[in-house]
Amino acid sequence: MQALRQLAPDKLTVPADAVDWLTLEAIPGLGPESAQRLLHAFATPDSILGASHAQLQALVGPSLASAITQGVAADALQTGLDWLAQPDNHLVTWNDPAYPAALRDLPAPPAWLYVKGDPAWLARPMLAIVGSRHASPQGLRDAEAFARALSDAGLTIVSGLALGIDTAAHGGGLAGLASSVAVVGTGLDRVYPARNKALAHRLAAQGAIVSEFSIGTPPRSGHFPRRNRIISGLSLGVLVIEAALESGSLITARLAVEQGREVFALPGSIHSTLAKGCHRLIKQGAKLVESATDVLEELGRVLPAALPADTESGPASDADDAVLALLSGGPLVLDQLAARLGLTVEDVSVKLLAAEMRGAVAKLPGGLYQRLF
Repeated sequence: MQALRQLAPDKLTVPADAVDWLTLEAIPGLGPESAQRLLHAFATPDSILGASHAQLQALVGPSLASAITQGVAADALQTGLDWLAQPDNHLVTWNDPAYPAALRDLPAPPAWLYVKGDPAWLARPMLAIVGSRHASPQGLRDAEAFARALSDAGLTIVSGLALGIDTAAHGGGLAGLASSVAVVGTGLDRVYPARNKALAHRLAAQGAIVSEFSIGTPPRSGHFPRRNRIISGLSLGVLVIEAALESGSLITARLAVEQGREVFALPGSIHSTLAKGCHRLIKQGAKLVESATDVLEELGRVLPAALPADTESGPASDADDAVLALLSGGPLVLDQLAARLGLTVEDVSVKLLAAEMRGAVAKLPGGLYQRLF
């Protein structure tokens, strides 16, 4: 064990106990439940690693006790140590003050989290937005607009970096005041899916990316339900936007209920397969939402006092201001706004929906939009 502790004496950016935590994490077969039993009994990883076989066996059985007492080879830790030595890479452990309080009461909380970006985001009030990887254009616009409005209201948007609704939600969160956090099912040296590489870089620079899986871990199907429990666990509530009946988003919603979190669902057409999962959630008691205000009103009884009091609006971008300026001259339809602004219909639609949710714009019969203030 002494040889292991000499691995990184000159890596000043690596926490002093990182070798002990990485050693514990590298033990074959040690999952979140076993790790928590050991931490509750011994408090620190070095105490666990120094415990006798008999002490360990009483908590985790003979096989895992033997694996812990045998330890791991020094080279098994080097990849993790090299990653931690890089700027903005962190290992937030159970004993760390930066460990998110929202996760501590989960049935099987992760004993450690790899974080790329700023771990301080994990202490903020969060809302999860999840949904279909094969979302409709309207679903993507809704996810981005809800995320932007709720981020401007002070809720950091957390999702899973998947294609579809997750991607749109992260984009909206990053555009708002409270940014966005991604929880992933791989090691943080990988981006999955690869198409979201640019988004991952933005999240690391402006928010954070989080994983409980060691550096080098590839995507595996069993990892994503584990990721989902962290997404819901970090959040005050989960908003589902477009989900088929077999969607993994329903797993996140179920976990949220088990964890005592709020569940929200955006309704859709009765003819759309992407609405059926949301409709099932509503039948089971999820709150039907039509605006960001619906979410904020429901969360009002559990929101931290530090959340900004003005939840109806956030600072507008230049493009948002231009939309409102055009509408000052009277109601216009979407195509007219897009043509005069030189933007795509999709971009203007997102801005209009965000403005509607802030109460700045109302949609009139005939597809017209009117400025309210």
